Amino acid sequence: MANSSPEIVKSTELKGNTKRSSVLYSQQIAPYFFVFPFIVSFFIFFAYPVFSAITMSFQSVLPGQVEYIGLENYRDLWNPTFMKALWNSTKYTLFTLLVLIPVPLVLAVFLNSKVMVAKNFFRSTLFIPALTSVVVAGTVFRLAFGELEGSLMNTFVMWLGFEKQRWLGQSGLAMFTLVILAAWRWIGVNLLYFMAGLQSIPRELYESADIDGASTWNKFSRITIPLLKPISIYVFTISIYGGYSMFTESYMLWSGNRSPNDIGLTIVGYLYRNGLEQNNLGLGSAVGIALLLITFVITIGQLKLFGMFRKEE
Repeated sequence: MANSSPEIVKSTELKGNTKRSSVLYSQQIAPYFFVFPFIVSFFIFFAYPVFSAITMSFQSVLPGQVEYIGLENYRDLWNPTFMKALWNSTKYTLFTLLVLIPVPLVLAVFLNSKVMVAKNFFRSTLFIPALTSVVVAGTVFRLAFGELEGSLMNTFVMWLGFEKQRWLGQSGLAMFTLVILAAWRWIGVNLLYFMAGLQSIPRELYESADIDGASTWNKFSRITIPLLKPISIYVFTISIYGGYSMFTESYMLWSGNRSPNDIGLTIVGYLYRNGLEQNNLGLGSAVGIALLLITFVITIGQLKLFGMFRKEE
């Protein structure tokens, strides 16, 4: 048989390379190729742990012994300690929402104003606390809000003529300390979100409003607030999640997971107490699933309330 000519071989190799290239650069395959790493990480680091937690929540998990006990963990879950942890987390979330939504929004409007000076300085100053380790921040705040007369906050209140306070020993003051710590750390982050949203609002809208004689409040309420709705809902959502998942701040303020009368106990702290400190992984998993369901219901509810599932006309 005669040998194939070099032109035929070259043409065949070219067709093969072209076919492989068309597969690699296919518009149908490319999206799956780029999404594949996220899908793998999602199943490994989220779906599988959630499935395992659901399974363990129906088990009694002890060293070397695993036994299915049905809904027993969920029956044991509804106790006064869990209800107090749930109430503490809910109060903390509500108070942080009252601070971490309006304050960064107003600050962002000021920093986005043309008359504002030293904008970069204030942006950097407000964002620096977010770069601080929560362990370091919790330790510093524990010292600043100490019970001794020489602590920073007691020195300040005594200078104003009041008596020294047990900041971390009373329920109301303890919650106040936690909210102040959250505000100090996260106002700068939410500020950046609102700043990004303000940058996307066309300047022509404000110029048209100025021509029509609109006041500063009218421009803020009728232009800024409506057009910042997607950013506001996003910040609101992550703030809810951050509030209910708070643990390290409380742990560092009280140098552990045991605050007086559990005034600093959160849902995640209760999960940590049962799952790791008491080696009751079954009950700890039930606490985690309850937390997941609570945050899911609240998040879906607020998204529904703000019309995020409504089709735009």
